[in-house]
Amino acid sequence: MRSLAVIATLFLACLISGCGLFPEAKDETAGWSANKLYAEAKDALNSNSYAKAIKYFEKLESRYPYGRYAQQAQIDIAYAYWKDLEPASAIAACDRFIKLHPNHPNVDYVYYLRGLINFNEDLGIMGSISNQDMTERDPKGARESFDAFRELVTRFPDSKYTPDAILRMKYLVNALASLELHVARYYMKRGAYLAAANRAQYAVLNYPDAPATEEALFIMVKAYDALALADLRDDAERVMRKNFPDSEYYVRGLDRKEPWWKLW
Repeated sequence: MRSLAVIATLFLACLISGCGLFPEAKDETAGWSANKLYAEAKDALNSNSYAKAIKYFEKLESRYPYGRYAQQAQIDIAYAYWKDLEPASAIAACDRFIKLHPNHPNVDYVYYLRGLINFNEDLGIMGSISNQDMTERDPKGARESFDAFRELVTRFPDSKYTPDAILRMKYLVNALASLELHVARYYMKRGAYLAAANRAQYAVLNYPDAPATEEALFIMVKAYDALALADLRDDAERVMRKNFPDSEYYVRGLDRKEPWWKLW
């Protein structure tokens, strides 16, 4: 029994100290040049093997921290993280690159990529994939995406990515305004008129050029009327009639199937 105890003790000691009973797997990239590592990482990236690409990019930057390959790897790893559904790591990689290389010739792409990471094509009433109630959605990502695109447009107005960024910004404005209006309608149907007016007013003030402005003004009119706030109601109606004199909301109200409320 004593011998068995000694053997067991020695075995555990070997495991703890890594004495070689289970040798580490050989690193296939050992001895690879920077060019070789980058080429293999790009092949993995183009083959949608994002985890593998990330591993190679990390090894490249670790072994060859200086030079064009390391800088390009820092850009590509951000894209790989994004495609591998790791947005937080992708954003961190973008921010790191911007901080380290603010004057890099491709830094405009990194700003653009940072906007894409948070861009959600299923946001707002135009979404057709998700059945999630918009009142349960967090617009934080859309706002961060808008801010990133705006920074690109401001810093690099002549960038080849700027035209697309502007289009995405317009989409985000419309989607965010629609989201506010959806919440405002939700409050109206439940008699929370002050909350509805506040959400509609927020949409008007922050997204004045969005198509949702018309409906937002109408909600303000109806909400203030329900609250017996005649001055605010009249102000909202005056603005609405000036900007949307032929608005269909005067006839059908907010209900898209049949008239809901009718203005006097």
